Amino acid sequence: MLKTVSTSNAPAAIGPYSQGIIAGDFLYASGQIPINPSTGAIEAEGIEAQADQAIRNAGEILKASGVDYNSVVKTTCFLANMEDFAAFNAVYEKYFTGKPARSCVAVKQLPKNVLCEVEVIAYLK
Repeated sequence: MLKTVSTSNAPAAIGPYSQGIIAGDFLYASGQIPINPSTGAIEAEGIEAQADQAIRNAGEILKASGVDYNSVVKTTCFLANMEDFAAFNAVYEKYFTGKPARSCVAVKQLPKNVLCEVEVIAYLK
C-alpha cells in the first residue's frame, strides 16, 4: 500500500506529482528546488543559499514522514553547473552527516532556472 506524503512546510508540487510517497519501509521524495514554501518564490541567490533551501525543503518532507536526514540512504543531486560542485558539497555535508549513497550530475536546465535540485530516499524504520 502506498501512502502520499504532503506538508505545507515544503513547496507544493508544481506538476502532476506528490511531494513524497511511502512504499513499505521507504520514503521516496520528489526532487526539491529552492522554493520558499511560505511565498512560493525563488528567493535564495547563489548556489550556497539555493542548496540550503532545497535541502531544508527535503528535510521538511522527511520530518512529515517521521524521520530526519540521518534516515536518508540515497540522494540524487542535480546541478545546473558542475563548477558549483564544491560549494554545493559544503552545504550538503552540513545536513547529510551520515553520508548516504549519492549521485550528483550536471544537467542542462532545472525547473524555474534554479541552480540545484535534491531528491532523497529514506528508510523509515
